[in-house]
Amino acid sequence: MSDSIASRTLPSAVTGLVGTATVLALLYFGRDVLIPITLAFIFSFLIAPFVRALRHMGLGQATSVCTGVLVVTVTLLAIGGVIVSQVSAMGASLPQYQDTIASKIETLDKLTRGTLGDLGGPAGDLIEHFTSDGASGPQPVLQNDGSVKTPVLVEIHEPALKPFQLLGKVITSVWPPLETAGIVFVVLIFVLLEHESLRDRFIRLAGGGDLRATTIAVNDAGERLSRFFISQFLVNLATGLAIWLGLSLMGLGQALLWGTMTAVLRFIPYVGVWMAALCATVLAAAVDPGWSLALMTLGLFLAVEIIVAQTIEPKLYGHTTGLSPLSVVVSAIFWSWIWGPVGLVLSTPLTLCLVVAGRYIRALKVLEIMFGELPALTLPQNFYQRVLSGDAHEIVTSAKRYMQHKSLAEYCDGVLLPALHLAHFDLKDAAITPEEEEKVTSSIIAVIEALSGNPKWWRKRKRSTVLTGEGIGRQLRAQRISDGGEWQGSFDVPPGSVVLNIAIGSQYAELATEILVRILQEQKIDARSRNFEELDQPPPPGARKEAVAIVCLISVDPLNDCEAMSDALAKMRVRLPDAKHFALLLPSPFENPDLKTCIFSEADHVSRSYDDVLQHCQTAMKGHAS
Repeated sequence: MSDSIASRTLPSAVTGLVGTATVLALLYFGRDVLIPITLAFIFSFLIAPFVRALRHMGLGQATSVCTGVLVVTVTLLAIGGVIVSQVSAMGASLPQYQDTIASKIETLDKLTRGTLGDLGGPAGDLIEHFTSDGASGPQPVLQNDGSVKTPVLVEIHEPALKPFQLLGKVITSVWPPLETAGIVFVVLIFVLLEHESLRDRFIRLAGGGDLRATTIAVNDAGERLSRFFISQFLVNLATGLAIWLGLSLMGLGQALLWGTMTAVLRFIPYVGVWMAALCATVLAAAVDPGWSLALMTLGLFLAVEIIVAQTIEPKLYGHTTGLSPLSVVVSAIFWSWIWGPVGLVLSTPLTLCLVVAGRYIRALKVLEIMFGELPALTLPQNFYQRVLSGDAHEIVTSAKRYMQHKSLAEYCDGVLLPALHLAHFDLKDAAITPEEEEKVTSSIIAVIEALSGNPKWWRKRKRSTVLTGEGIGRQLRAQRISDGGEWQGSFDVPPGSVVLNIAIGSQYAELATEILVRILQEQKIDARSRNFEELDQPPPPGARKEAVAIVCLISVDPLNDCEAMSDALAKMRVRLPDAKHFALLLPSPFENPDLKTCIFSEADHVSRSYDDVLQHCQTAMKGHAS
């Protein structure tokens, strides 16, 4: 059997490795072709809403596309013109600040105890250039005859280039980016012109057998990318304007350059804005003899980025991409390795496409799990995994975060009870070891006590197995009785002030009943419990029938407990005729049992959740009090 599994698994693994290596090789060696095409498709997502708006205004398809591409072209040329002009102006003004730069470098060199002056390479040459006094040159040399002569420096210059040679060099240097830009805009025009046709072709190619799922995936990817790019463009533009205005008010030269560079470099995740901040701070240090302008410049970038990243971005498109922060970093490293700086800029949208594909294509599901923002485990799975590890403190911390917006009853419905059913499944399959049972027992008790406002962590608990033996429910009940008295409180209470909870069936029902008691007590309701076998026993001394307002019978396996529930309801109806009688059914959410056959005519209300029975108990108690 194991040999046959290995014989099937090994070829699949080899095939997967070969396929992955092939894809990586195609991405790397085909980057000269793939980068322009990818840029064109990314730009199409940014321009498509604008083109659709122009079409709605009555313009034709071709006119709308050409107008959209023209707007993008003019915008990019304007940005490039601003950067070139500002850089030229900065280069012309730098010699004026040579003394300031030299003074700052000498100060830093002293602070670093000469380490700065020992740098080699371009950085060392630049430091030597700024710190040299300009008077150094050939030193006089004493000759044999006693005379002194100064060597003459000889400089070798290449002959001046002819006009056509100069033109050829200029064309050679600018042709590659112009060629890439031309390919991008040509492909962009055709992508926008054939947008619907390309979408239909992709749907047919990717999932013609499941047209609905593929259409949803393609539309989802397109909408996410469009929203992300438009939102990011607006946020980056606003950030650049804020930096420009702030630096202008501080009097730093070329403020427009740094605002533009901030808006452009911010497309690079996490590090782009700090590249602009570093350059602007260095210029401020060169301009100002002191350090105040440099510190103010760095503080401006820090304040603006914190405001944008922590307040504006999360509200505007914090969940638009659907990517986890770690996946953004990993994808930036991967795509920059494959495609260089362009890959760094495109890393987020490319990874987003893969995550959306993994959401709808089963074979790519691993991509959504690895890079998506959705948690890999559901809250009940996460709870159960933590109790298996015995990490009750982390569960309590997570539960309190959950309960900042929801109630204890909702937490028990959505997290705690499903997690207990997961534990029950493993118990039935004998998949839990005795050591794991002990961890689950202690963790669940600690969590329930902490959440119900009774976190007595120092209590020495009786050792038992998780879901066998005495059971968690009885342990919790015994501990509550030891705190509140033999009968869980005094019987000297007003009429109609007690909610009596009775477990029907297994020990899981006893645990579910104990949870309900603590939920009710957390809402200041006098809730008490009895076990099913205690119904035939005489009532406690001093107990009065009129004190009970509600009787709630709880079952976690209603299909098998149907008869016992009906008998218990009939029995309690005879014993406490003036009380209301509720049935709380808590079946496993993973099995979806058909409860249509479970009809309890004796019950005044049948609930399917803690939250629902809590609301009905509160309503009934108010009505009884009035």
